[in-house]
Amino acid sequence: MKLKGILLFLIFTIVTVLTGCDNPLLVLDPKGPVAEEQSSVIKLSMLTMAGVVLVVIVLYAFMLTKYRASKSSADYEPPHIEGNKYLEALWIGIPIIIVACLGWITVGSLDKVENEQTGYTEDKLTIYAVSSNFKWHFSYPEEDIETVNYLNIPTDRPLEFKLYSYGPISSLWIPQLGGQKYAMSDMVNTLHLAADVPGTYMGRNANFSGKGFAHMEFEALAMPPAEYEEWVKDVKKTADELTEDKFNELLEADHVGRSTFNGTHLDFAPAPTGHDHGMDDSEDGPKEEHEEHQHDHK
Repeated sequence: MKLKGILLFLIFTIVTVLTGCDNPLLVLDPKGPVAEEQSSVIKLSMLTMAGVVLVVIVLYAFMLTKYRASKSSADYEPPHIEGNKYLEALWIGIPIIIVACLGWITVGSLDKVENEQTGYTEDKLTIYAVSSNFKWHFSYPEEDIETVNYLNIPTDRPLEFKLYSYGPISSLWIPQLGGQKYAMSDMVNTLHLAADVPGTYMGRNANFSGKGFAHMEFEALAMPPAEYEEWVKDVKKTADELTEDKFNELLEADHVGRSTFNGTHLDFAPAPTGHDHGMDDSEDGPKEEHEEHQHDHK
């Protein structure tokens, strides 16, 4: 009776806690094609593992029941049973098939999420996402503006993030838009994302990088293209110019609030050009791409 009461209490507690969660697990609540693809693979993997666990539990209960200890005579000798080659092939073959299928699906999924997202009428928007001592700098070469600790993006348009760092290794992650990728010094990583649904999505640093790691969260606001253009125009009219001295001041500070600037730090501190992970060989490097955007802007 006491055990039954404990079990009922545990069930009631778990149900109460789960029903009190207003927000779903963010990686399972995708708002873009990259996150949708990754979420599908995660769900399939979870269902596969749950199926394996269920089968094992059922077989375990069956074996315990069928071959449980019984009252036999003292001189009883159990019969000698040879191995069954069919059963052995079954329990070796099934795991191999499961792993092979999940591997094949995962590799195909990686090819989709690592490349520029297709199916959109607009050209990709390139954003340089740079970390420095527990803050994020987002440079928009096409618009010639820069934000600190917040990100505004248009919906229904491919996004290409160029990632590097002025400090320790960080990792840009917006769970509802896609998986994370590292930002490191002296090299550039490329992350392709897109947002299909307007809304506010929390981004963060997914790599522990020191005492200010917990402060490296930022708001990613996805807005319709018309609203995004209005925001850009407003920034061009009202924001201060980003100077080299101001940028160096931001680099030195451990924690700062949200800021918006005209111009980008790429004008006086270009991105590393040594290596670009995630970019096709046919594409121009970061420096050339920035110069092209500056030429178009002028």
